[in-house]
Amino acid sequence: MRPKSRLPFEILFEDDDIVVIDKPVGLLTTHTKVWGRAAREAQVTAENLLNDYVRKGQLKSRKRVWLVHRLDRETSGVMMFAKSEAVSAFFRGDWNRLTEKTYLARVAGELAEDEGVFESWLREDADGYKVRSVPEGRGGRLAKTSWKKLSVERGTTLVEVKLHSGRKNQIRVHFSEAGHPVIGDEKYGGEKASRMYLHALELKLGVPRYPEPFRAEIGWK
Repeated sequence: MRPKSRLPFEILFEDDDIVVIDKPVGLLTTHTKVWGRAAREAQVTAENLLNDYVRKGQLKSRKRVWLVHRLDRETSGVMMFAKSEAVSAFFRGDWNRLTEKTYLARVAGELAEDEGVFESWLREDADGYKVRSVPEGRGGRLAKTSWKKLSVERGTTLVEVKLHSGRKNQIRVHFSEAGHPVIGDEKYGGEKASRMYLHALELKLGVPRYPEPFRAEIGWK
């Protein structure tokens, strides 16, 4: 089911409980650190755009969407919102077990192996800007990223990536620390490009009523 809308992105699926979108590059998931409700609601974010969409122009409507997970501003692809606090709490309470997330990334250089796993303890810097791996017991959270090499082209490797945890900047940090930063990810040492080559390709929910995975078209050639 793919309802039509005037939103600046495609709605991949919608029912009474969830709405799944294909988030474009450059769009914030939710508001950044701004003061006041009016300022937050004025920001152009996927969350605010969907709030307007579910309210159907009725300014006094209490309808809204709830965050379930996030995508970085520079990442495109499949993203899900809940239509009630209860549904949001259900998925967020056991997100890693209830979901299977597949990404595509183009990274610098050629990976030596055909597949592999990155696992480390990730911790945000004090200012929250960057994330890095730290020794166990130093305040980090365990993060596991598995990957498979798909192709090699002009000194870069296209990889399929599966997340087994949902940490901030997880894919970007793991590939950067392995010496293969994501193309376009200047924050973590990637070469400058027209966009960051990281795309949330597929989201599969481990809930019987959603047997088919949600999938977004690749956002680059």
